[in-house]
Amino acid sequence: MSSLEASSQPIRPTVKIAPNNPVFDLPVLVAIEEGLFERAGLDVRMSARYEDREKTLSEREVLSRLKEELFECGSADSYNVCEWASIDRLERGRRGGSIAALRAAVVAQAILSFDDRLQTPRDLAGIPIAVNEFTGSHYTTLQMLEGAVGREEIKIEHIGAPQKRLQALCDRSHLAVTVMEPFISFGLKLGAHIIAAEFYRGAEVIAPSLTPEQRRAYYEAENAAVDRINQGFDRYAHYIVEPTAGALKPAELWRVFFRYKHVDYYDAELFGRTYEWMKSWNLTSGRSGHAALVVDLGVSRDSAHPRLLD
Repeated sequence: MSSLEASSQPIRPTVKIAPNNPVFDLPVLVAIEEGLFERAGLDVRMSARYEDREKTLSEREVLSRLKEELFECGSADSYNVCEWASIDRLERGRRGGSIAALRAAVVAQAILSFDDRLQTPRDLAGIPIAVNEFTGSHYTTLQMLEGAVGREEIKIEHIGAPQKRLQALCDRSHLAVTVMEPFISFGLKLGAHIIAAEFYRGAEVIAPSLTPEQRRAYYEAENAAVDRINQGFDRYAHYIVEPTAGALKPAELWRVFFRYKHVDYYDAELFGRTYEWMKSWNLTSGRSGHAALVVDLGVSRDSAHPRLLD
């Protein structure tokens, strides 16, 4: 391509994504790999390596964890996180931003144990459960157990990364831990059993600088990636098992603890139920409302298939 031809090419807006665990980021990774963002007119890239996340995965202060820190300092334009944490981070943060969508990943957190005395959620009364505070493992553990043992009997302990939680289980320093994939499958491979599991969605946090047009292009590309994942998951399974450093093979990954669908608008009714639950646990001061935190995701809510990438 000549310099004249290169100069005539439209400049694609750059959208930088702070990495989450690959099971949550898979549609983004596939859209990058398959050139779907490029076809949608965007230059989408990860703002850090997945390996970099290991340095902050045990950090207790949430805004010091990698994806939040990258977003707060302006080095990332978006990241996904569990639904409850998306509210928490925006309320804690100083940069500002919005929740633009419920993410494409629908994933389970599961409470695992090797201890034969612990078989049902009721057996976990007063038993410390290892979690990563203010992430999906924390919030789902509260929800899985509050109806079974009562809030006063729920005991959680911050450990950090799912790798550290599973190691704590293997070391027997903790009798029960809450993890997501690929660590559920890895734990089962090692002989652990599941006491309880809960599926949940997350949310896409975006910077104020992303325009409605950029949001529309981004989510239509992500939806197209979801379609490719659902049509041929085996091509992409290696991304999800990568955090186990070869200890779990793609063929050993259970397919029942995650699934992918098109992103959805975070409507006021769902937000309200979530927010009231968070207030009941003192997980938010309750100062925000739906209108203050949520923006339209930019794609048709009635469209099952994105038109831009047909």
